[in-house]
Amino acid sequence: MLKLRSLQKKKQEELKDSNTNNTNYLSNDKPTPAQLRIEKDLKSLDIPPTIQFKQLDSSKMQFEIIIKPDEGFYKFGIFKFQMTINNNFPIDAPKVKCLNKIYHPNIDLDGNICLNILREDWSPVLNLNSILVGLLFLFLEPNGNDPLNKESAGVLIRDKNLFKKYVNVSMNGGSIDGVRYDYVH
Repeated sequence: MLKLRSLQKKKQEELKDSNTNNTNYLSNDKPTPAQLRIEKDLKSLDIPPTIQFKQLDSSKMQFEIIIKPDEGFYKFGIFKFQMTINNNFPIDAPKVKCLNKIYHPNIDLDGNICLNILREDWSPVLNLNSILVGLLFLFLEPNGNDPLNKESAGVLIRDKNLFKKYVNVSMNGGSIDGVRYDYVH
């Protein structure tokens, strides 16, 4: 029991020492465990040039993500996302929303995203890098078998050429079945 207490005390002192050197926070308050984890994840980011990631507000833990696929159906598109992380991160998965109205089987018209690591497969061992690569993968390999947008998933499964045509129309700000999509080039 004494050893456990001495380890806890040592850990608290180390945390205190690291906080005195931390200038990323706007106030003098001690950073939360979520903020410490985010800082660790940011230092270890290793993302391809097709992903841009920037912190919008450190106190609110909000981030902007821009995905620019260089292959696949969505090649040359520019897709914006907002990620918000709560104070229970990494226990809780971040909330990610697509800010563009796009024709995609795994992203609905409200910007909700069907990505398993943001839902049932979330684990605290996953990091920000995992999420960013997962988002990019949605554009490289859209999944018609786990859709949020059932209409586009049906087209993807039935006729890949028609799906490609619809993606191109939508990325240029066109309409499909009465829905106008955002220009994303």
